[in-house]
Amino acid sequence: MLQDLIARARTWLAEDPDPETREELAGLIEAEDLDELAARFAGTLQFGTAGLRGELGAGPMRMNRSVVIRAAAGLAAYLRAQGQGGGLVVIGYDARYKSADFARDTAAVMTGAGLRAAVLPRPLPTPVLAYAIRHLGAVAGVEVTASHNPPRDNGYKVYLGDGSQIVPPADGEIADAIAAVGPLAGVPRPDDGWEVLGEEVLAAYLARTDAVLAAGSPRTARVVYTAMHGVGTSVLTAAFDRAGFPAPVLVAEQAEPDPAFPTVAFPNPEEPGAMDLAFATARRADPDLVIANDPDADRCAVAVPDPGAEGGWRMLRGDEVGALLAAHLVDRGATGVFAESIVSSSLLGRIAEKAGNGYEETLTGFKWIARVEGLRYGYEEALGYCVDPEGVRDKDGITAALLVAELASVLKEQGRTLLDLLDDLAVAHGLHATDQLSVRVKDLSVISDAMARLREQPPAALAGLAVTSAEDLARGTEQLPPTDGLRYHLRGARVIVRPSGTEPKLKCYLEVVVPVGSADELPAARAKGAELLAGIKRDLAAAAGI
Repeated sequence: MLQDLIARARTWLAEDPDPETREELAGLIEAEDLDELAARFAGTLQFGTAGLRGELGAGPMRMNRSVVIRAAAGLAAYLRAQGQGGGLVVIGYDARYKSADFARDTAAVMTGAGLRAAVLPRPLPTPVLAYAIRHLGAVAGVEVTASHNPPRDNGYKVYLGDGSQIVPPADGEIADAIAAVGPLAGVPRPDDGWEVLGEEVLAAYLARTDAVLAAGSPRTARVVYTAMHGVGTSVLTAAFDRAGFPAPVLVAEQAEPDPAFPTVAFPNPEEPGAMDLAFATARRADPDLVIANDPDADRCAVAVPDPGAEGGWRMLRGDEVGALLAAHLVDRGATGVFAESIVSSSLLGRIAEKAGNGYEETLTGFKWIARVEGLRYGYEEALGYCVDPEGVRDKDGITAALLVAELASVLKEQGRTLLDLLDDLAVAHGLHATDQLSVRVKDLSVISDAMARLREQPPAALAGLAVTSAEDLARGTEQLPPTDGLRYHLRGARVIVRPSGTEPKLKCYLEVVVPVGSADELPAARAKGAELLAGIKRDLAAAAGI
């Protein structure tokens, strides 16, 4: 076993182009560290609908230059097989460790395979890459990012020429092409021949951001902003300046890109403590809103003043922001299809129906939402919003921030707030209260065991509410292709359980709907909703054995 492991490790070491990972792997071989070598060589990182994502390090189960070169070679082979061998591939990257290296390797591989490659001028938000694909008429795009994952992670996200992330069967065909790549010595990687784009592509994206705002709308909302140590600051502040909003007050400690993410345990606005510095800044600056992007700025978090909240600020849930933006677009006369993933609040469907707009549910992820025909607006509860699908067919934390700021400005002129509009929506459509039970694991078998247990013994009731139907989404439905998930409908509630596609987490999405007759009934409805959500969370955890 040891000799076989070391032999495989030596073979990998011999073709590793990165001095850092070569030194790391040589040290493991010399120390005969069986456990670590076994973890690194237990298989290969799987290329799926999220592309690649994993911890940085040497070996086929880690993100490194060897893995990226193989992924790029497989993507190039797939594009050539599709008759797009002379096409343009646009490559973007964030400010994480190794991102610039992975972008350059991808450009070299594409050039060596006979495609044209263009790299964005510097670390920029993921939506700029998604925009550039269609703007430049590319056949594919690659974004090197691990979004909001921990600092030691990186990833590789692939888009095709329609500007949307890959879905089956393309992901499987690309994975097969990656598996067919031989020794790295056989992958041509010239030292030059690709284009490094200028700032014009960013200028074109910023010009497009103006399209999300209504002509002549108020632009008075004052914002505290954090980029969460990511790449959003320069682009968001430029977009706000173009639009005529007051300059955002920056959370200074988190404004500049830093791959170590020194002030947060996880660089995700949803994680406990991640927004503490933003709220401290807001208590000094007294703005109308706090807005946060995740490190690659495709997600947008919003917090509002709330005297009843600890510290005086309350984070809005993604479902709340999703409903607010939908209501704002409806109020502006937007027409078309409103779409969301199945794990998001059913309130969007009620808003769309009342406005006479189409509505669709998709599987989780913007790779599905962006493909909805006639899409005007799409959102997902994990802080993702697509407010300009003609410009960016993906979630975009920059344009979402602009639209939130416009809505806050409109309400401010009326002497109202985002919380007031949420109250209006609850009275009009019922209180839609959502929550999530999310369990991060080190052992992935915990997730598979929980899913198996729920499949074998589905709960008959949760929080005293009878389960009226239970669906195993792995079988697919009339509207949805198969996916690993379970959906339970209860009297006045809904639960979806699924493994995360990007993190070692089991995620359970909970929603209860409490009828509201008038604004006077809202406090009691909120108390009832919170009680039911707590009960569902408790009973579901017991049923899943987590």
